[in-house]
Amino acid sequence: MTKRLPRLDGLGDVVEAVTKATGIKAATEAVAKATGKDCGCKRRRDKLNRLFPFRRDADGVQRDTN
Repeated sequence: MTKRLPRLDGLGDVVEAVTKATGIKAATEAVAKATGKDCGCKRRRDKLNRLFPFRRDADGVQRDTN
């Protein structure tokens, strides 16, 4: 059985996947919890997705842009 990859809408989702795989996300969330301040991860992800979206056809299928 193969693992299904998460849907990647843009650069923000890629950054989130890399930080999660490397453990950076867990460390950042731990610091945010300890300090009581929001790390801004979701806001940053959403902004990067808006600025650098992956191209999709009208039917929602992701296509290679090269």
